[in-house]
Amino acid sequence: MEIFWQDLRYALRMLRKNWGFTAVAVITLGLGIGANTAIFSVVNALLLKPLPYPDPERLVVLWLRSPGINIPQDWPSPGQYIDVQSGNHVFEEMSISQGRGGTLLGLEQPERVQALLTSSSLFHSFGARPLYGRLFVSEDDVPGKAPVVILSHAFWTRLFNSDPNVIGRSVTLNGVGPSGGGPDKNQFTVAGVLRPDFLLNEEVMPTVASIQQMDIFLPLPLGADAVNRRGDENYNLMARLKPGVTIDQAKADVRVIAANIRDKDKRDKTFTIDVVPLLEQVVGNVRRAVLVLLGSVTLVLLIACANVANLLLTRASGRQKEVAIRTALGAGWPRLVRQLLTESVLLAVAGGITGLLIAKASLFVVHTVNPGNIPRLDVITLDGSVLAFTFAVSIVTGIVFGLAPAVRAVRVDLNASLKTGGRSAHNEGGLHTSRRRLRSLLVIGEVALSLMLLIGAGLLIRSFVRLQSVSPGFNASQVISMRLGASGRQFQERSAAIEFFRQVGDRIASVPGVKVRGAVTALPFTSAVGWGSINVEGFTPQPGQELQVDQRAATPDYFRTMEIPVRKGRAFNDFDAQPNAQPVAIIDDKFAQRFWPNQDPIGKHVWNDPKRPLTIVGVVGTVKQYGLDVDGRIVVYRPSLGLLSYQVARTAGEPAAAASAIVRAIHDVDPTIPVYDVRTMGDRMGDSMARQRFSAIMLGAFAVFALILAVVGVYGVMSHLVTQGTHDIGVCMALGAPRGGIVRMVIRRGMELTAAGLILGLVGAALLTRVMASLLFGVSATDFTTFTVVPLLLIATGLAASYLPAHRATLVDPVVALREE
Repeated sequence: MEIFWQDLRYALRMLRKNWGFTAVAVITLGLGIGANTAIFSVVNALLLKPLPYPDPERLVVLWLRSPGINIPQDWPSPGQYIDVQSGNHVFEEMSISQGRGGTLLGLEQPERVQALLTSSSLFHSFGARPLYGRLFVSEDDVPGKAPVVILSHAFWTRLFNSDPNVIGRSVTLNGVGPSGGGPDKNQFTVAGVLRPDFLLNEEVMPTVASIQQMDIFLPLPLGADAVNRRGDENYNLMARLKPGVTIDQAKADVRVIAANIRDKDKRDKTFTIDVVPLLEQVVGNVRRAVLVLLGSVTLVLLIACANVANLLLTRASGRQKEVAIRTALGAGWPRLVRQLLTESVLLAVAGGITGLLIAKASLFVVHTVNPGNIPRLDVITLDGSVLAFTFAVSIVTGIVFGLAPAVRAVRVDLNASLKTGGRSAHNEGGLHTSRRRLRSLLVIGEVALSLMLLIGAGLLIRSFVRLQSVSPGFNASQVISMRLGASGRQFQERSAAIEFFRQVGDRIASVPGVKVRGAVTALPFTSAVGWGSINVEGFTPQPGQELQVDQRAATPDYFRTMEIPVRKGRAFNDFDAQPNAQPVAIIDDKFAQRFWPNQDPIGKHVWNDPKRPLTIVGVVGTVKQYGLDVDGRIVVYRPSLGLLSYQVARTAGEPAAAASAIVRAIHDVDPTIPVYDVRTMGDRMGDSMARQRFSAIMLGAFAVFALILAVVGVYGVMSHLVTQGTHDIGVCMALGAPRGGIVRMVIRRGMELTAAGLILGLVGAALLTRVMASLLFGVSATDFTTFTVVPLLLIATGLAASYLPAHRATLVDPVVALREE
């Protein structure tokens, strides 16, 4: 132990003595370790840290999938829930839920609430416990029971001031369904309050109503007719596997039930029900992007290690006399290697501490910016697992970059080292590759890894640029959008409701600066959805074929507000939505091209009810509904004058400036309507590219850092080569070699290293980019432009890094160089 403390004290003295070298090495390692720590903290939270439920690996989500008709994921129906519940052999229990938005009345001002109607089994499956009162019991699943409500802890704290006496209190909830009590069916009794540790949000359960955070929970009683509700596909199904049942067994079991449903309900031949582990549901498609970033920062750390190893090799050249003296005094090579490794590990630990500070700052930025595409962002922290990872990485890093230089340093010729005063001109100097093989290999590795990162970043950046150039099908500039909750008013007649909705629309349109306003049930670039089956004139589905289309209700001025072009026919007018008007519809380009590619679709018919066919009066442009990189389904629009959930307004000036005036105008008509999710369409479109933007920025930053390290590596090796080869250069110049020849000789050596790194890097990049293929849009994983421009960039930087030492070589005075020898 005493020897260890001696080594540690000596290492500290040596690092303090060479503070410039120490600072460069610590910063280089700190950046590499810090990047790894930050990304590992994300990986730890997303993939390694269990969800906060009992036996979370047994929790699963059930989704409908029909890839043949472009439905990658859909919500099941009550009838399908009953089929799976009664026919499965793999689930311990199942739950059915449905999200709804509503309005809480009776407080100082109306409050928007996000409600989840659910069966009692959900709380048991997720291990929920009440802080006060009770949770749902099986009796609450039966129709006709007293209407009760469970409050989330956050909602109870925010709106009821953490009052424990809220249990038994009656609250008024509009818009959450007709299951309440009282004359208006909107009275509910508070039965319980959940504990603060219960987590349920859109990451765990994405609902059809786009509920982000469940505020309240209501019973979801299913009557005897629930088994016949086959098409009401708006519910979330979750289950807990029986002990010992695997995911593959559950998938196979449910697949058999899905086949029976497919035959019974005449669904599309690709229809199935998938079983997804809950953790996979939460992580979603971020897993691959995060793993690619983890691989990238690992490459950055390897480049940093190679750079520091090169620095240590250069430093070792100047310590040969020290090593020779210690060896002559009896120090064995294991003792010397241990001493030098202690210095390396100490450097790495200092780099690890610096890396922790960098990682903490990076995570602070990520939490502050919140790119919106990272699940479980609130649990991404520098916890014990991350600290242990950083410590392990630091120790391993210190050994990796320190071992080879340490071994190399103790292999000295005592006589030569003592005679030359510690200089290594005769041992390692000169301009011959064989005398600097280790340094050359390290630089070649740096260039190769840098090329891989730069190509990966280049592909993501080109992909992001391509994505930005995609037209959304409407003009997003100067459009403000917002979402409306349920009104506190009750309308006995439809005509009164229509008149009320007209007043709200007119008040929005009259706001100064608003040029035109409209409304729609599902706005592009939001999580709102709405699709279903439909019949088309002249089209008869084949057996095993199903037609599902997006179906949206829109006000007459919606298309003009969004500047969605009308290709044929006309847009809706105010009369189209009147009760006595002929039923009409508008379709999009894709719909028309599929069913009437060489005909005029105006006057054709589509219908859900054959007794009430809809006459097509117009064709509008195709809109990117779910993202710029997603091809949506064909669309049918229906006219409406109702108070649709999404309101949009095109303004003459800055749209965000008109938002508060529009909200005031709505509340002037009805102060009970909650207005939320107020965003410009430009912001919504930008957020739809958050994952691609984040990945491109992160990988681009890592690649730039790797490029800098690679350039520094080439420069360092060539600079050391010139310094150690001063004698050879002096001899050449004394024999008449021109200065241009010296420059070309040195540059040639540098470009040989760069070229070797490029060859290895291109091979590695070809393998790396295959893993990234699913992250790209409109760009091949072997994009010719990227694979051409990036190597040329590295060649240019390598040339610049070689030229500076080459120029310095021409300043060597032959007389001085030869005298020093």
